[in-house]
Amino acid sequence: MVTVPKGIDKPYFDRKGIIWLKSGSDKRRVNSKEELRRLFQMSDQFHADELPTRAGPADLDKLRFRDFLKEVYKLDVPDSPEELRKLLQNMNLATNEGRLNLAGVLLFSERPEWIKPQFIVKAVRYPGDSIHITEYLDSEDFSGPLRKVFDDSMAFILRNLRKVQAGRGVNAPGIPEVPALVFEELLVNALVHRDYLISAPVRLFIFDNRIEIVSPGHLPNNLTVQKIRHGNSNIRNPILVSYVAKGLLPYRGLGSGIKRVLESWSETDFFDDRESCLFTATVYRKEAVSSEKIIGLLRADPSLSAKEIAKRIGISPRAVEKQILLSFEEIYALEQIREHQIMADTKYKGKFMHLGIIESVGKTRGTKYILSHRYYAYEGRTGTYTRLSGISREKQKELILKHLNKNGKGNLQDFRDIFPELRPMDISNLLRELKEEEKITHVGSKKFGHWRLA
Repeated sequence: MVTVPKGIDKPYFDRKGIIWLKSGSDKRRVNSKEELRRLFQMSDQFHADELPTRAGPADLDKLRFRDFLKEVYKLDVPDSPEELRKLLQNMNLATNEGRLNLAGVLLFSERPEWIKPQFIVKAVRYPGDSIHITEYLDSEDFSGPLRKVFDDSMAFILRNLRKVQAGRGVNAPGIPEVPALVFEELLVNALVHRDYLISAPVRLFIFDNRIEIVSPGHLPNNLTVQKIRHGNSNIRNPILVSYVAKGLLPYRGLGSGIKRVLESWSETDFFDDRESCLFTATVYRKEAVSSEKIIGLLRADPSLSAKEIAKRIGISPRAVEKQILLSFEEIYALEQIREHQIMADTKYKGKFMHLGIIESVGKTRGTKYILSHRYYAYEGRTGTYTRLSGISREKQKELILKHLNKNGKGNLQDFRDIFPELRPMDISNLLRELKEEEKITHVGSKKFGHWRLA
């Protein structure tokens, strides 16, 4: 028997220049460019973030690129197109032909999703502990430069986490049930170290008992889950890593991110699926005693003691007392909110908001109060919550942008037709915010003018 050890100069060619790939106990010929790229990527001779794109310097987000040059290199953006092209090439963000490479697009282009629409984050909050085909509680797609995708994804996670007091005062804002640092590290890993040779989005799933971040591509080369737990790493996209390390994302050092995650939240697991070419990070949530369960029991029978409630739910009486004990007057106040969406006695407002059983909708004089999503989820009536709370402010602004993109322009009356439940002042505030974000512009007089995309 002859044993041939593994070589280091991969991929291997036969004497006719053909590359063969082992497949089980057999072998097959490599025919596709994608597979060839992957082999060269595994041998560190090629990296996906170097791939040329159809974008050019004109597709840069000028403000983002200007601010980065100023902050990191103390440079101004060149006025000459030729000088700008040379600068981008020297920064390893453009090809010899002057086109932006994938790293340049993901980091500094204005609309990366127009050039590479598959490289986004798709986020969904499902009810329960499994994926539903049609039912979800929250859903959003995040696109744009990597920093924007990171910020939007973090905001999605944090708004779907429970807030806990952790020994703080009643009036102090709650902190996330899982430290934010955990998700910062995992999102950076997913965006920077994913396999960009696979045309698929990063997926973010939030369930009642866990949060999953699923990245295209298994761990590269000889890396294993056990090795990354001990701080080992392998750079798949070196250009992205080099710029993220300069402050574009909260990157704290090669190989140390997973260790920080485990130190901050030990209930984190990883699964390297080589067959499906996916890497999944799972953060398990600690089961919280549901305030809604206690409220439901008290609504049915206000005379229940903490000991009786504890016996029915399966927790200690002390845990019930620490979680919530509502008086008859407080239960009556909740009923008033359910029926009329008003806070008849504001002395209960702080306690109800702290417990997460009510939410405010609107601002200033138009503020109303509704029972929270958590409350209706417990009662199995999340549709009631959606009807009462309406769509989010960001979704409203997104609808305005879609209207302008489709119709070319729009005036205040158009937007009043779209949002009949909003006051004209609320719509004007949405338009003002979009203008300040430089997404829309007003044309013509204040009375007879119209809005267009900037």
